[in-house]
Amino acid sequence: MPRHYLDHAATTPMLDRAREAYVDELSRVGNPSALHTSGRLARSVVEDARERMAAALGAHATEVIWTSGGTEADNVAIKGLFWARHGADPRRTRIVTTAIEHHAGLDPAHWLEAEHGATVVVLPVGSDGRVDLDALRAEVAENFDQIALVSVMWANNEVGAIQPMREIVNIATEHDIPVHADAVQAVGHVPVDFRGAGLATMAVSAHKFGGPVGVGVLAARRDLTITPLTHGGGQERKVRSGTLNAAGFHAASIAAEEAVATLDAEAQRLGALQRQLIDRIRHAIPEARLSGPEPGPQRLPGNVHFVFPGCAAEAMMFVLDSHGVEASNGSACSAGVAQASHVLIAMGRAERDAASTMRFSLGHTTTQDDLDALMRALPEAVDKARRVAGTFDSATFG
Repeated sequence: MPRHYLDHAATTPMLDRAREAYVDELSRVGNPSALHTSGRLARSVVEDARERMAAALGAHATEVIWTSGGTEADNVAIKGLFWARHGADPRRTRIVTTAIEHHAGLDPAHWLEAEHGATVVVLPVGSDGRVDLDALRAEVAENFDQIALVSVMWANNEVGAIQPMREIVNIATEHDIPVHADAVQAVGHVPVDFRGAGLATMAVSAHKFGGPVGVGVLAARRDLTITPLTHGGGQERKVRSGTLNAAGFHAASIAAEEAVATLDAEAQRLGALQRQLIDRIRHAIPEARLSGPEPGPQRLPGNVHFVFPGCAAEAMMFVLDSHGVEASNGSACSAGVAQASHVLIAMGRAERDAASTMRFSLGHTTTQDDLDALMRALPEAVDKARRVAGTFDSATFG
């Protein structure tokens, strides 16, 4: 049975050039921190990759800190900035974030609240999943001298809502408050310019734009003090110690370079498929409701997210999978635990609806055939998922 992969927001297949570069580099030997010839050659690969990645992100090479992925980058930024800022000024206890962040951004903030005396301020979002800028202005105006940092994801992984990062940064930096952006879903899909946006730090993950799993970047201004989470060899500005993954960084930089170079054309292609798919789902399942902004500049071009009222999301996913269609009911980073989406609840949806969602995320391998396969299977999946949900309700409440 052919497989139709519509879960690119979880991970996207490696781009051909990146995969080939990765395999070639794996044949080399040498620790980039070693001083012999092989070590120096490996170090040159790391630094060339750093230059490529910096150019793709709109950063300077000295601002690129390699990590194992977006989750580590978020943790280093949020914890490291908080510890450094709070240590320098104990009044700075507030971490301002939003209600729809990925758990890689929310959980470090709440851990700091539970263990290190932070106060987490969660900004509301509108029904389209975009942050309430008036709430941010009010928070900054009232508590600017107590805020350690602002942390906002550039583009939401579930509903595709793109945040107004430039406006967010302008509000915060008026009072010299650093802003961290989780740009994991944004890089390679919408224009991202680290320096142009005025950010303090930014998290990136290579496997979201055609690079290998296990490689990420924390872009961080050189003038920042970031308290490290780990200590050891002092690599990466002493912020992230550990042996450098030359092959992974090389492949990630090539993927980033290609994804950014083809961004406009690919966004146009995916946007056309996205609009078509949304129209077809609305026609086939009239009661289905799109989550997040309508297609356009406020939404990721490859994101299609619907609430299917009265459906058991896991049942939908399994029925689609049995027809060769691979999709998700939300974030893939919740350790396989099925639960109502905190993103949908923050957007004002009822908990029952927030547990009846499916996300179809498109990427560089997506074709018309993939959409046709989904639409052949979707009505049956919805019907069976409703029956499963009805059976559960009867067993629970009957």
